[in-house]
Amino acid sequence: MSSVFEEALGADFQRLHPQMRRRFGVGLDAAEACTGRGVMTSIRRGPWWTVPFLQIGRLRNILVPDVGTDVPFTIENYPYRDRYGRETVTFVRTYTTKPGRTARFDATMVLVDGRVLDYLGSHQHLAVDLDLTVDDRGGLVLTSGAQRFYEGPIAFRFPMLFSGRATLHESWSDDDQAFHVDLEVHNRVFGFLFGYRGTFTCEWTPATDAPERLKPRRTELRT
Repeated sequence: MSSVFEEALGADFQRLHPQMRRRFGVGLDAAEACTGRGVMTSIRRGPWWTVPFLQIGRLRNILVPDVGTDVPFTIENYPYRDRYGRETVTFVRTYTTKPGRTARFDATMVLVDGRVLDYLGSHQHLAVDLDLTVDDRGGLVLTSGAQRFYEGPIAFRFPMLFSGRATLHESWSDDDQAFHVDLEVHNRVFGFLFGYRGTFTCEWTPATDAPERLKPRRTELRT
């Protein structure tokens, strides 16, 4: 099986820059992990009233309430097979927001009916549909769609009025030999909620499993 992203993009996967193809080709067949290290030149949030929502998200590694410039970060992409037998890729971001203080944003991605499904947080409470397109630079554009909340017997479609739609652009630059990432989350009524912009470089290591520290504490089967 090709990677989760290659399966979802189909022929468009070949339109990605070669460095992007390697990065998003992380999977069990490729048998390697990708670890990126770099700097977020800016981490921003919306008005003051967004802070309580971001603080709640911090409890389950879903959102980052801190802001800052030139924030060191890592992103760890490891392939593994989850307890239900699905090929999964970790997207765990760790930010050093202040000396001795870190914040984490966890995501794990699986392929469902030809589309990428993004489980957010340490307990996979949110399942988010992702739309993928390739831009003219050979970069990848990820746009979040419908969101569903799962906790024990509770399951419901999360109202977009109380959430946001994320758009992430990631690309490779031959000029500085680095990956560039730009994310913004907007609410259709309240506007800008959260965003970051940064650059990083990657190293690849052999891997067919993810370290336990990167896996969710609870695995959700519902999609």
